[in-house]
Amino acid sequence: MFTEETANGGQARHRDAGPAKEESAARDNVGKLVDHLFRHEAGKMVSVLTGTFGTENLDLVEDVVQDALVKASQVWPVRGIPDDPSAWLYQAAKNGAIDLLRRGSRTVRLGAMEEAAGPEASMVEAIDNVWEEELVKDDMLRMMFVCCHPALPVESQITLILKTLCGFSTAEVARSFLAPEDTISKRLYRAKETFRRRKIAFALPSADELKSRTEAVLNSIYLLFNEGYNSSDERELIRSDLMEEALLLGRLLTENPITQVPETFALMALMCFQSSRTGGRLSPEGDIVLLEQQDRGRWDFRYIAAGSAYMERAASGDTMSAFHLEAAIAFEHCVAPSFDETNWRRILELYDWLDSVAPSPVARLNRTVAVMQLEGPEAALRALDEIPGRETLEKFYLYHSLRGEMLARLHAAAEARACFEAALRLTGSASERALLMKKIDKLEEQRPPIAAAG
Repeated sequence: MFTEETANGGQARHRDAGPAKEESAARDNVGKLVDHLFRHEAGKMVSVLTGTFGTENLDLVEDVVQDALVKASQVWPVRGIPDDPSAWLYQAAKNGAIDLLRRGSRTVRLGAMEEAAGPEASMVEAIDNVWEEELVKDDMLRMMFVCCHPALPVESQITLILKTLCGFSTAEVARSFLAPEDTISKRLYRAKETFRRRKIAFALPSADELKSRTEAVLNSIYLLFNEGYNSSDERELIRSDLMEEALLLGRLLTENPITQVPETFALMALMCFQSSRTGGRLSPEGDIVLLEQQDRGRWDFRYIAAGSAYMERAASGDTMSAFHLEAAIAFEHCVAPSFDETNWRRILELYDWLDSVAPSPVARLNRTVAVMQLEGPEAALRALDEIPGRETLEKFYLYHSLRGEMLARLHAAAEARACFEAALRLTGSASERALLMKKIDKLEEQRPPIAAAG
């Protein structure tokens, strides 16, 4: 039906555009804040509530936390962002947990929590008393080790840490593993089934289990850090929030006596050294700045100092882990006055040592950069072709990009272009694609002019 209201619709929309735009902006701001808090606070809330409800109820705990975040995204655009958003979320999660007890105590199997806390009033009081900062830290540490229980396969351990403690979505975990989302969903389901079936205790491991499970925790934290350092997100090459979360989890390990082991301090040193260069890795326009061109004045030397202090603590005992050696390589880059003055000989020695301690195709790939600097592109290309398991690297854009760089330096323009184009097909990152296109354009500039016909 044609009415005055519909006839004037265009004008009405025009008049409302201002408030509508403001409302949209407010929702965008709230959305960004909720995403940030989800990354930083969800792991804490999941840890505390898992300690209360037991590992067998992890699905319910995640639902409570998710509901709190959904409520924030609905309420804050209308009522405004609270003065203390984190405290608001904690309160919402507590209310959700208490409501779950009152509504679902007949269907939720609370196990040891129910026996320990007694009647509902006592259980509500118990939930209310577990949010002190130090208790939250203890619960996060326990959650890390629960996720790395030996009853779970290693890939499931890392998946759980990323999902429950670090706030990764299933899609982000899938990208980190280069696996389909369906595979990750099934992996999470099987892990939670193990918790339900075995009622795994929410506790720190025994002395006998501590070393192996600490190793799994450290590997998970490093994977999280790497996802932030070189993100699989198409829009952002560097995700500082993920790097910060990894550093937070690492610091939790350094603060607890049972996890104050050399490998923990070595990982913290490595992450600090890598974090120090964040300010120089992108131009103001968001373009990648390669190490050779980086302004070292933009590096954060506080991180380098912190990394050096962690390295000193990592040197205690006779342990030499992959983290020690990777940290030592990163240290050499951080202390070099310039790219040309980098101690590539020492870096190559460290890569060779790393290959004997923890051989991997990725480490061998990185080693070829040092070979190129010391011995030239031809030797580097040979080293690249000699990497065991090289076929696994062919799925990564960096392999083809690096190979293209070697070929470009050998003036094999057509072969180099093919490599850069293969790399383009393997990355969705706008920054990485822009860099590859610049390399292709540079190849075109270097082509000799076609001689005119006589």
